[in-house]
Amino acid sequence: MKFPKFEDIILFEDSDIIIVNKPPFLSSLDEREGKEINLLRMAKKYAEDAQICHRLDKETSGLLVIAKHPEAYRHMSMQFEHRKVKKVYHAIVDGTHVFEDLLVDLPILNIGKGNVVISRSEGKRAETWFNSLEYFKHYTLIECKPVTGRMHQIRIHLATQRASITGDKMYGGQPAFLSKIKRGYRLTDEEEQPIMKRFALHARQLTFLKPNGEEITIEAEYPKDFGVLLKLLQKNDV
Repeated sequence: MKFPKFEDIILFEDSDIIIVNKPPFLSSLDEREGKEINLLRMAKKYAEDAQICHRLDKETSGLLVIAKHPEAYRHMSMQFEHRKVKKVYHAIVDGTHVFEDLLVDLPILNIGKGNVVISRSEGKRAETWFNSLEYFKHYTLIECKPVTGRMHQIRIHLATQRASITGDKMYGGQPAFLSKIKRGYRLTDEEEQPIMKRFALHARQLTFLKPNGEEITIEAEYPKDFGVLLKLLQKNDV
């Protein structure tokens, strides 16, 4: 898969940090096979001492903070560790759901091989706030504010509310097809392709203190696939 140049995904840069809008399907770090391109490798070609301060799932798009030197990395890592970073994600979920400051407080246990489960006895504390932003006949646009940063936290917490993220097959989400939302749609191909070829989750906004003590809030536009799905819902699924 071809990705944009690193310079083209930078939203902010100073002497300490770089903030990028990560494209979907780009891994944050090296995966086991170690061959495919990833964000860390791209960043190190741009800034030799670059380190990624947190992670996004491969399919998740949106904001990632990269430190340009070890001191900045320590500063950012401490903020993430102590939950000082305010994170906002947007997700499109299956079904119509009215969430008004809904707090999901369910512990998550990492059982290995990229899988997590809810476990009240063994899981680590995990909290996410949810608010519905826009309603459609078959879907809802949700604002997600994770307090903690567990693996797959937003995805599994939404699934517990029977609001699986669209396209997130691991947690019960179904792909979105145009034939489901558009009246009179006639399939011309033998097999209809989903509108999005991944789950609909985007890291939309971050607020934190830069190493110089200045607070920054930055927002990332939706990538093309997320934006197309949302526009199709706004046009056809109302």
